[in-house]
Amino acid sequence: MALRGKLLVGQSGGPTAVINASLAGVIEEAGRHGEIKGIYGAVNGVVGLLQEEMVDLRAESEGQIALLPNTPSAALGSCRKKLSEADYARLLAIFQAHNIRYFLYLGGNDSADTSHRIGLLAQAAAWEMRVMGVPKTVDNDLAFTDHCPGYGSVARFSALAARDAGLDSFAMRTVDTVKIIETMGRNAGWITASTALAREEPGDSPHLICLPERAFDADRLLAGITRQVDRGHGCVVAVCEGLRDAEGKALVEFKHAVGMDSFGHRQLGGVGDYLVALIAERLGIKARFDKAGTIQRVFGLAQSEVDVAEAKLVAAAAVRSACEGVTDHMVTLERVSQCPYRCEVGLAPLEKVAHAERPLPDEFINEEGNDITPAFLDYARPLIGGPLPRYARLELRRVTKLLEAS
Repeated sequence: MALRGKLLVGQSGGPTAVINASLAGVIEEAGRHGEIKGIYGAVNGVVGLLQEEMVDLRAESEGQIALLPNTPSAALGSCRKKLSEADYARLLAIFQAHNIRYFLYLGGNDSADTSHRIGLLAQAAAWEMRVMGVPKTVDNDLAFTDHCPGYGSVARFSALAARDAGLDSFAMRTVDTVKIIETMGRNAGWITASTALAREEPGDSPHLICLPERAFDADRLLAGITRQVDRGHGCVVAVCEGLRDAEGKALVEFKHAVGMDSFGHRQLGGVGDYLVALIAERLGIKARFDKAGTIQRVFGLAQSEVDVAEAKLVAAAAVRSACEGVTDHMVTLERVSQCPYRCEVGLAPLEKVAHAERPLPDEFINEEGNDITPAFLDYARPLIGGPLPRYARLELRRVTKLLEAS
């Protein structure tokens, strides 16, 4: 028997280049189901929902909905908030007052936990409501899914940034010998690893990659930099903001309380600056660092068409599953073919998703711990939506010298 009522969708956590494609997927698919009597959007996720701030998404024009898939960031607004027991009770009252029977939350681990708890609360109150998680995270660290919508686009951005930074470093190698590229990533090095997709020929940057899955070893890094610099082409190193020492402590983190969210996650950053100082002190070499910051996760020009399509795919699947009676699950992506690349959707319990994290697996990291393996390239390359633009490669044939060096 169909469950009749309204559908509510919210966006949570860090925005991505394709989370609005998932929003469009929810709106479009929900419109195909007669049992869904209204499509509401939560303004700023559960933060706005607690204030009963919702919008009628059916009131939006078709033209604006059509633009959503290629619009980066979170059009409804997002949040990071850990709910209290009183908050959950407030949400239940709002669901009941507005006859919300379908709740879809677009987010990562913390959002999965919030969604799971909302589902349990509704069940305990005998309020029939289907709760579904729609995966979203540039960190690509959700378990039970091959990859996460948002990752393909940030990986494309990272590859483009690493390649262009490499060209800049090669041009300026007589002045700025070493370039550090700092990427996002709290506990997992998926984004940092994707900089390797910049390489087209041997010797292309990045020349070294430092991941949080391996303890940071200053001596090993400096030795690797020295070897690369001695080749005369400069050195580009991609590093993750979440680098940790041998004791598992973050190498650098924002110390003040205002840098911590309600889930206890401290703001990270500053690894690039730290390494520049270390290189200058230990090697006497000038180094610079590039850090894109949050722009890397929402850069619209780096959108991957594969990422956009899959963001819509998982959202539509969440709506269909909810209408079929499924609840308390997140939609997953399952890779069923590599050549040609193809994914299908699956389901994973929200409770399991919320309490699991997927680091970069060992088979994707080289033995020395300072680079990735071909297996990672095979995994990630289909996700970025086609090859990077072609650049010129001058042969730079030297003219015969006619004068003695002065």
